[in-house]
Amino acid sequence: MADIETLLARWQSAGVLDAETAARIRAHEAQASAGAPAGLRWQGVTALILGAILLACGVVLFVSAHWDELGPGARYALVIAMVAVFHVAGGLARPNYRALSSALHAVGTVATGEAIALVGQIFNIQEHWPAAVLLWALAALFGWALLHDQAQQTLALLLVPAWIFCELGFRINGHIGEGIYMGRLSFMWSILYITFFIASRRKAVQGILFAAGVVGIVVGVVLMLSNWASYSSEQSFIPFGPRVWAWTAIAAVPLIVAAFHGHKGLISIAAAIAFAIALPWCYRTWTESYKGPNGTVVTYTRTDPNLLAHALVAAFSVFLCWWGVRLVSRALVNLGIVGFAAAVGWFYLSDIMSNVNRSLGLIGLGVLFLAGGWALEKMRRRILKRMAPPKPPEQIVAAEADGGAL
Repeated sequence: MADIETLLARWQSAGVLDAETAARIRAHEAQASAGAPAGLRWQGVTALILGAILLACGVVLFVSAHWDELGPGARYALVIAMVAVFHVAGGLARPNYRALSSALHAVGTVATGEAIALVGQIFNIQEHWPAAVLLWALAALFGWALLHDQAQQTLALLLVPAWIFCELGFRINGHIGEGIYMGRLSFMWSILYITFFIASRRKAVQGILFAAGVVGIVVGVVLMLSNWASYSSEQSFIPFGPRVWAWTAIAAVPLIVAAFHGHKGLISIAAAIAFAIALPWCYRTWTESYKGPNGTVVTYTRTDPNLLAHALVAAFSVFLCWWGVRLVSRALVNLGIVGFAAAVGWFYLSDIMSNVNRSLGLIGLGVLFLAGGWALEKMRRRILKRMAPPKPPEQIVAAEADGGAL
Protein backbone atom coordinates (compact mmCIF):
# COMPACT_ATOMS: atom_id res chain seq x y z
CA MET A 1 0.00 0.00 0.00
CA ALA A 2 2.92 2.36 0.63
CA ASP A 3 4.03 1.95 -2.98
CA ILE A 4 0.48 2.54 -4.19
CA GLU A 5 0.19 5.72 -2.13
CA THR A 6 3.40 7.05 -3.67
CA LEU A 7 2.13 6.37 -7.18
CA LEU A 8 -1.30 7.83 -6.47
CA ALA A 9 0.23 10.99 -5.04
CA ARG A 10 2.49 11.32 -8.07
CA TRP A 11 -0.38 10.87 -10.53
CA GLN A 12 -2.62 13.31 -8.64
CA SER A 13 0.10 15.98 -8.57
CA ALA A 14 0.57 15.56 -12.33
CA GLY A 15 -3.16 16.01 -12.93
CA VAL A 16 -3.53 12.53 -14.46
CA LEU A 17 -5.80 11.24 -11.66
CA ASP A 18 -8.57 12.97 -9.69
CA ALA A 19 -9.23 12.54 -5.95
CA GLU A 20 -12.39 10.44 -6.41
CA THR A 21 -10.71 7.90 -8.65
CA ALA A 22 -7.70 7.73 -6.31
CA ALA A 23 -10.02 6.97 -3.38
CA ARG A 24 -11.70 4.16 -5.31
CA ILE A 25 -8.28 2.66 -6.18
CA ARG A 26 -7.27 2.80 -2.49
CA ALA A 27 -10.47 1.05 -1.43
CA HIS A 28 -10.10 -1.66 -4.07
CA GLU A 29 -6.46 -2.37 -3.23
CA ALA A 30 -7.17 -2.42 0.49
CA GLN A 31 -9.95 -4.95 -0.01
CA ALA A 32 -7.80 -7.09 -2.34
CA SER A 33 -4.83 -7.00 0.03
CA ALA A 34 -6.98 -8.04 2.99
CA GLY A 35 -8.29 -11.14 1.23
CA ALA A 36 -5.22 -12.20 -0.76
CA PRO A 37 -2.57 -14.49 0.74
CA ALA A 38 1.06 -13.44 0.67
CA GLY A 39 2.91 -14.53 -2.47
CA LEU A 40 5.89 -16.83 -2.57
CA ARG A 41 9.36 -15.36 -2.57
CA TRP A 42 12.00 -16.62 -4.99
CA GLN A 43 13.34 -19.08 -2.40
CA GLY A 44 9.97 -20.80 -2.18
CA VAL A 45 9.53 -20.89 -5.94
CA THR A 46 13.02 -22.37 -6.38
CA ALA A 47 12.30 -25.01 -3.73
CA LEU A 48 9.06 -25.98 -5.45
CA ILE A 49 10.70 -26.27 -8.88
CA LEU A 50 13.62 -28.33 -7.59
CA GLY A 51 11.28 -30.46 -5.49
CA ALA A 52 9.07 -31.21 -8.49
CA ILE A 53 12.10 -32.16 -10.64
CA LEU A 54 13.62 -34.37 -7.92
CA LEU A 55 10.26 -36.00 -7.22
CA ALA A 56 9.75 -36.82 -10.89
CA CYS A 57 13.29 -38.24 -11.18
CA GLY A 58 12.79 -40.32 -8.04
CA VAL A 59 9.57 -41.80 -9.40
CA VAL A 60 11.30 -42.73 -12.66
CA LEU A 61 14.18 -44.41 -10.81
CA PHE A 62 11.81 -46.28 -8.48
CA VAL A 63 9.72 -47.63 -11.34
CA SER A 64 12.76 -48.64 -13.41
CA ALA A 65 14.40 -50.39 -10.43
CA HIS A 66 11.39 -52.60 -9.68
CA TRP A 67 9.96 -52.97 -13.18
CA ASP A 68 11.34 -56.44 -13.91
CA GLU A 69 10.02 -57.77 -10.59
CA LEU A 70 6.40 -56.90 -11.35
CA GLY A 71 3.81 -58.75 -13.39
CA PRO A 72 1.69 -57.10 -16.10
CA GLY A 73 -1.21 -56.38 -13.72
CA ALA A 74 1.03 -54.86 -11.07
CA ARG A 75 2.85 -52.82 -13.69
CA TYR A 76 -0.40 -51.40 -15.02
CA ALA A 77 -1.66 -50.57 -11.51
CA LEU A 78 1.63 -48.87 -10.65
CA VAL A 79 1.55 -46.78 -13.82
CA ILE A 80 -2.03 -45.63 -13.23
CA ALA A 81 -1.36 -44.90 -9.56
CA MET A 82 1.74 -42.93 -10.46
CA VAL A 83 -0.37 -40.50 -12.50
CA ALA A 84 -3.42 -40.43 -10.23
CA VAL A 85 -1.60 -39.79 -6.96
CA PHE A 86 0.08 -36.60 -8.14
CA HIS A 87 -3.04 -35.13 -9.69
CA VAL A 88 -5.21 -36.01 -6.69
CA ALA A 89 -2.64 -34.49 -4.34
CA GLY A 90 -2.48 -31.39 -6.51
CA GLY A 91 -6.26 -31.08 -6.42
CA LEU A 92 -6.34 -31.36 -2.62
CA ALA A 93 -3.62 -28.72 -2.21
CA ARG A 94 -5.10 -26.27 -4.70
CA PRO A 95 -7.54 -24.34 -2.41
CA ASN A 96 -4.82 -23.28 0.07
CA TYR A 97 -1.46 -23.82 -1.69
CA ARG A 98 -1.79 -23.02 -5.38
CA ALA A 99 1.96 -23.04 -6.05
CA LEU A 100 2.37 -26.50 -4.52
CA SER A 101 -0.70 -27.65 -6.42
CA SER A 102 0.79 -26.45 -9.72
CA ALA A 103 4.04 -28.29 -9.01
CA LEU A 104 2.23 -31.55 -8.19
CA HIS A 105 0.01 -31.30 -11.27
CA ALA A 106 3.10 -30.65 -13.40
CA VAL A 107 4.76 -33.81 -12.07
CA GLY A 108 1.53 -35.67 -12.80
CA THR A 109 1.53 -34.46 -16.41
CA VAL A 110 5.18 -35.44 -16.81
CA ALA A 111 4.33 -38.85 -15.34
CA THR A 112 1.53 -39.16 -17.92
CA GLY A 113 4.12 -39.31 -20.69
CA GLU A 114 5.93 -42.14 -18.92
CA ALA A 115 2.61 -43.90 -18.33
CA ILE A 116 1.68 -43.77 -22.02
CA ALA A 117 4.99 -45.32 -23.05
CA LEU A 118 4.85 -47.99 -20.31
CA VAL A 119 1.25 -48.98 -21.03
CA GLY A 120 2.18 -49.46 -24.67
CA GLN A 121 5.04 -51.69 -23.58
CA ILE A 122 2.91 -53.70 -21.13
CA PHE A 123 0.24 -54.58 -23.68
CA ASN A 124 2.61 -54.77 -26.69
CA ILE A 125 0.69 -52.10 -28.59
CA GLN A 126 1.88 -51.46 -32.14
CA GLU A 127 4.76 -49.00 -32.02
CA HIS A 128 4.28 -45.53 -33.47
CA TRP A 129 6.10 -43.28 -31.04
CA PRO A 130 4.84 -39.94 -32.46
CA ALA A 131 1.32 -41.04 -31.45
CA ALA A 132 2.53 -41.45 -27.86
CA VAL A 133 3.86 -37.89 -27.92
CA LEU A 134 0.49 -36.74 -29.31
CA LEU A 135 -1.37 -38.37 -26.41
CA TRP A 136 1.04 -36.73 -23.97
CA ALA A 137 0.48 -33.34 -25.62
CA LEU A 138 -3.30 -33.81 -25.39
CA ALA A 139 -2.98 -34.56 -21.68
CA ALA A 140 -1.00 -31.33 -21.20
CA LEU A 141 -3.57 -29.37 -23.24
CA PHE A 142 -6.42 -30.71 -21.10
CA GLY A 143 -4.42 -29.81 -17.99
CA TRP A 144 -3.93 -26.28 -19.30
CA ALA A 145 -7.63 -25.95 -20.12
CA LEU A 146 -8.67 -27.11 -16.64
CA LEU A 147 -6.05 -25.48 -14.44
CA HIS A 148 -4.99 -22.36 -16.39
CA ASP A 149 -1.58 -22.38 -14.72
CA GLN A 150 1.84 -21.67 -16.16
CA ALA A 151 3.28 -25.15 -15.68
CA GLN A 152 0.57 -26.85 -17.76
CA GLN A 153 0.72 -24.12 -20.40
CA THR A 154 4.48 -24.50 -20.74
CA LEU A 155 4.28 -28.29 -21.04
CA ALA A 156 1.49 -28.04 -23.62
CA LEU A 157 3.32 -25.45 -25.72
CA LEU A 158 6.47 -27.59 -25.71
CA LEU A 159 4.78 -30.92 -26.40
CA VAL A 160 2.63 -29.81 -29.35
CA PRO A 161 5.59 -28.83 -31.59
CA ALA A 162 7.47 -31.88 -30.24
CA TRP A 163 4.70 -34.09 -31.63
CA ILE A 164 4.78 -32.27 -34.99
CA PHE A 165 8.57 -32.64 -35.06
CA CYS A 166 8.37 -36.38 -34.29
CA GLU A 167 5.59 -37.04 -36.80
CA LEU A 168 7.39 -35.21 -39.61
CA GLY A 169 10.66 -36.96 -38.81
CA PHE A 170 8.89 -40.32 -38.96
CA ARG A 171 7.31 -39.53 -42.36
CA ILE A 172 10.44 -38.25 -44.12
CA ASN A 173 13.00 -40.50 -42.49
CA GLY A 174 15.71 -41.64 -44.93
CA HIS A 175 14.86 -39.17 -47.71
CA ILE A 176 17.15 -36.52 -49.19
CA GLY A 177 16.68 -33.21 -47.39
CA GLU A 178 15.36 -34.76 -44.18
CA GLY A 179 17.68 -32.66 -42.00
CA ILE A 180 16.83 -29.47 -43.87
CA TYR A 181 13.08 -29.83 -43.36
CA MET A 182 13.54 -30.74 -39.70
CA GLY A 183 15.77 -27.68 -39.29
CA ARG A 184 13.19 -25.45 -40.96
CA LEU A 185 10.50 -26.74 -38.60
CA SER A 186 12.67 -26.20 -35.52
CA PHE A 187 13.68 -22.71 -36.64
CA MET A 188 10.17 -21.53 -37.52
CA TRP A 189 8.51 -22.65 -34.29
CA SER A 190 11.37 -21.21 -32.26
CA ILE A 191 10.94 -17.80 -33.90
CA LEU A 192 7.18 -18.06 -33.39
CA TYR A 193 7.49 -18.74 -29.68
CA ILE A 194 10.17 -16.12 -29.08
CA THR A 195 8.24 -13.33 -30.80
CA PHE A 196 4.69 -14.36 -29.87
CA PHE A 197 5.29 -14.63 -26.11
CA ILE A 198 7.93 -11.89 -25.79
CA ALA A 199 5.48 -9.54 -24.02
CA SER A 200 3.59 -12.20 -22.07
CA ARG A 201 2.75 -11.38 -18.47
CA ARG A 202 3.33 -15.01 -17.58
CA LYS A 203 7.05 -14.70 -16.95
CA ALA A 204 7.69 -18.41 -16.36
CA VAL A 205 6.09 -19.32 -19.69
CA GLN A 206 7.88 -16.50 -21.50
CA GLY A 207 11.29 -17.33 -19.99
CA ILE A 208 11.15 -21.09 -20.62
CA LEU A 209 9.85 -20.70 -24.17
CA PHE A 210 12.48 -18.06 -24.91
CA ALA A 211 15.27 -20.37 -23.71
CA ALA A 212 13.83 -23.30 -25.67
CA GLY A 213 13.48 -21.04 -28.72
CA VAL A 214 17.13 -19.98 -28.61
CA VAL A 215 18.20 -23.64 -28.56
CA GLY A 216 15.76 -24.41 -31.37
CA ILE A 217 17.14 -21.59 -33.53
CA VAL A 218 20.70 -22.87 -33.19
CA VAL A 219 19.65 -26.45 -33.95
CA GLY A 220 17.52 -25.30 -36.88
CA VAL A 221 20.30 -23.28 -38.51
CA VAL A 222 22.77 -26.17 -38.13
CA LEU A 223 20.31 -28.64 -39.68
CA MET A 224 19.42 -26.30 -42.54
CA LEU A 225 23.11 -26.13 -43.47
CA SER A 226 23.32 -29.93 -43.84
CA ASN A 227 22.76 -29.50 -47.65
CA TRP A 228 20.88 -31.78 -50.03
CA ALA A 229 23.52 -34.50 -50.39
CA SER A 230 22.53 -38.17 -50.57
CA TYR A 231 24.56 -40.91 -48.97
CA SER A 232 23.41 -43.81 -51.15
CA SER A 233 21.91 -44.36 -54.58
CA GLU A 234 18.73 -45.72 -52.96
CA GLN A 235 17.86 -42.40 -51.35
CA SER A 236 15.14 -40.30 -52.97
CA PHE A 237 13.72 -36.84 -52.43
CA ILE A 238 10.82 -36.33 -50.06
CA PRO A 239 7.52 -37.27 -51.78
CA PHE A 240 4.99 -34.58 -52.63
CA GLY A 241 2.46 -35.48 -49.94
CA PRO A 242 4.85 -35.32 -46.96
CA ARG A 243 6.31 -32.10 -48.39
CA VAL A 244 2.85 -30.47 -48.38
CA TRP A 245 2.28 -31.47 -44.76
CA ALA A 246 5.81 -30.34 -43.91
CA TRP A 247 5.25 -26.85 -45.32
CA THR A 248 1.88 -26.70 -43.56
CA ALA A 249 3.65 -27.25 -40.24
CA ILE A 250 6.63 -25.04 -41.17
CA ALA A 251 4.85 -22.01 -42.63
CA ALA A 252 1.04 -22.17 -42.58
CA VAL A 253 0.48 -23.00 -38.90
CA PRO A 254 2.97 -20.39 -37.58
CA LEU A 255 1.41 -17.74 -39.84
CA ILE A 256 -2.08 -18.57 -38.55
CA VAL A 257 -0.94 -18.42 -34.93
CA ALA A 258 1.02 -15.20 -35.48
CA ALA A 259 -2.04 -13.59 -37.11
CA PHE A 260 -3.61 -13.33 -33.64
CA HIS A 261 -1.12 -10.51 -33.01
CA GLY A 262 -2.14 -8.73 -36.20
CA HIS A 263 0.25 -7.55 -38.88
CA LYS A 264 3.03 -7.05 -36.34
CA GLY A 265 3.00 -10.75 -35.57
CA LEU A 266 3.14 -11.68 -39.26
CA ILE A 267 6.23 -9.62 -40.12
CA SER A 268 8.69 -11.67 -38.08
CA ILE A 269 7.22 -14.98 -39.24
CA ALA A 270 7.31 -13.90 -42.91
CA ALA A 271 10.97 -12.89 -42.54
CA ALA A 272 11.75 -16.23 -40.88
CA ILE A 273 10.02 -18.14 -43.71
CA ALA A 274 12.09 -16.30 -46.33
CA PHE A 275 15.25 -17.06 -44.32
CA ALA A 276 14.34 -20.75 -43.96
CA ILE A 277 13.67 -21.08 -47.69
CA ALA A 278 16.91 -19.41 -48.78
CA LEU A 279 19.50 -20.69 -46.29
CA PRO A 280 19.61 -24.39 -47.35
CA TRP A 281 20.57 -23.35 -50.90
CA CYS A 282 23.55 -21.24 -49.81
CA TYR A 283 26.42 -23.69 -50.18
CA ARG A 284 29.37 -24.33 -52.46
CA THR A 285 30.40 -27.69 -53.89
CA TRP A 286 33.81 -28.93 -54.98
CA THR A 287 35.48 -32.25 -55.79
CA GLU A 288 38.59 -33.62 -54.10
CA SER A 289 40.68 -36.62 -55.09
CA TYR A 290 43.26 -38.70 -53.24
CA LYS A 291 45.11 -41.93 -53.79
CA GLY A 292 43.78 -45.05 -52.14
CA PRO A 293 45.85 -47.84 -50.56
CA ASN A 294 46.11 -49.75 -53.88
CA GLY A 295 47.11 -46.72 -55.93
CA THR A 296 43.55 -46.10 -57.10
CA VAL A 297 42.27 -42.54 -57.22
CA VAL A 298 39.25 -41.91 -55.02
CA THR A 299 37.09 -38.89 -55.78
CA TYR A 300 34.45 -37.44 -53.53
CA THR A 301 32.32 -34.32 -53.45
CA ARG A 302 32.32 -31.87 -50.54
CA THR A 303 29.93 -29.07 -49.67
CA ASP A 304 30.26 -26.13 -47.28
CA PRO A 305 28.18 -23.00 -46.58
CA ASN A 306 29.16 -20.15 -48.87
CA LEU A 307 29.53 -16.44 -48.16
CA LEU A 308 25.82 -15.83 -48.70
CA ALA A 309 24.97 -18.22 -45.84
CA HIS A 310 27.07 -16.15 -43.43
CA ALA A 311 25.48 -12.96 -44.74
CA LEU A 312 21.96 -14.35 -44.32
CA VAL A 313 22.56 -15.36 -40.70
CA ALA A 314 24.04 -11.93 -39.94
CA ALA A 315 21.16 -10.16 -41.73
CA PHE A 316 18.53 -12.10 -39.81
CA SER A 317 20.31 -11.24 -36.55
CA VAL A 318 20.14 -7.55 -37.51
CA PHE A 319 16.43 -8.05 -38.23
CA LEU A 320 15.92 -9.47 -34.73
CA CYS A 321 17.60 -6.37 -33.27
CA TRP A 322 15.39 -4.09 -35.33
CA TRP A 323 12.29 -6.07 -34.42
CA GLY A 324 13.27 -5.95 -30.75
CA VAL A 325 13.41 -2.15 -30.98
CA ARG A 326 9.95 -2.10 -32.57
CA LEU A 327 8.55 -4.31 -29.80
CA VAL A 328 10.59 -2.54 -27.09
CA SER A 329 12.10 -5.89 -26.10
CA ARG A 330 15.56 -5.96 -24.55
CA ALA A 331 15.65 -9.75 -24.85
CA LEU A 332 15.20 -9.68 -28.63
CA VAL A 333 17.84 -6.97 -29.03
CA ASN A 334 20.32 -8.96 -26.95
CA LEU A 335 19.52 -12.12 -28.92
CA GLY A 336 20.11 -10.30 -32.20
CA ILE A 337 23.45 -8.94 -30.98
CA VAL A 338 24.59 -12.40 -29.87
CA GLY A 339 23.45 -13.88 -33.19
CA PHE A 340 25.38 -11.28 -35.18
CA ALA A 341 28.51 -11.91 -33.09
CA ALA A 342 28.12 -15.67 -33.64
CA ALA A 343 27.75 -15.14 -37.40
CA VAL A 344 30.94 -13.06 -37.56
CA GLY A 345 32.86 -15.57 -35.42
CA TRP A 346 31.59 -18.46 -37.54
CA PHE A 347 32.73 -16.71 -40.73
CA TYR A 348 36.18 -16.02 -39.28
CA LEU A 349 36.72 -19.57 -38.01
CA SER A 350 35.48 -21.31 -41.17
CA ASP A 351 36.72 -19.01 -43.96
CA ILE A 352 39.65 -16.99 -42.64
CA MET A 353 41.39 -18.75 -39.77
CA SER A 354 41.71 -22.03 -41.70
CA ASN A 355 43.50 -20.24 -44.57
CA VAL A 356 46.18 -18.36 -42.58
CA ASN A 357 49.04 -19.27 -40.27
CA ARG A 358 47.92 -20.60 -36.89
CA SER A 359 49.59 -17.82 -34.90
CA LEU A 360 48.16 -15.13 -37.17
CA GLY A 361 44.79 -16.77 -36.93
CA LEU A 362 44.85 -16.71 -33.12
CA ILE A 363 46.03 -13.09 -33.11
CA GLY A 364 43.22 -12.13 -35.45
CA LEU A 365 40.73 -14.07 -33.33
CA GLY A 366 41.86 -12.19 -30.24
CA VAL A 367 41.56 -8.84 -31.99
CA LEU A 368 38.12 -9.87 -33.25
CA PHE A 369 36.94 -10.72 -29.75
CA LEU A 370 38.33 -7.54 -28.21
CA ALA A 371 37.47 -4.98 -30.89
CA GLY A 372 34.29 -6.68 -32.09
CA GLY A 373 33.04 -7.29 -28.57
CA TRP A 374 33.66 -3.66 -27.61
CA ALA A 375 31.92 -2.36 -30.74
CA LEU A 376 28.91 -4.67 -30.31
CA GLU A 377 28.53 -3.82 -26.63
CA LYS A 378 28.67 -0.11 -27.45
CA MET A 379 26.06 -0.57 -30.16
CA ARG A 380 23.87 -2.66 -27.83
CA ARG A 381 23.91 0.03 -25.15
CA ARG A 382 23.09 2.71 -27.70
CA ILE A 383 20.11 0.70 -28.98
CA LEU A 384 18.81 -0.02 -25.48
CA LYS A 385 19.20 3.63 -24.53
CA ARG A 386 17.03 4.67 -27.45
CA MET A 387 14.43 2.14 -26.30
CA ALA A 388 14.16 3.77 -22.84
CA PRO A 389 10.56 4.83 -22.09
CA PRO A 390 9.79 8.55 -22.03
CA LYS A 391 9.97 10.35 -18.72
CA PRO A 392 6.73 10.72 -16.70
CA PRO A 393 4.89 14.07 -17.05
CA GLU A 394 5.66 15.10 -13.46
CA GLN A 395 9.42 14.76 -14.10
CA ILE A 396 9.14 16.95 -17.19
CA VAL A 397 7.20 19.62 -15.29
CA ALA A 398 9.74 19.59 -12.43
CA ALA A 399 12.67 19.85 -14.83
CA GLU A 400 11.11 22.77 -16.68
CA ALA A 401 10.41 24.54 -13.37
CA ASP A 402 14.05 24.18 -12.38
CA GLY A 403 15.18 25.56 -15.72
CA GLY A 404 16.55 22.22 -16.93
CA ALA A 405 16.63 21.35 -20.60
CA LEU A 406 15.21 17.97 -21.64
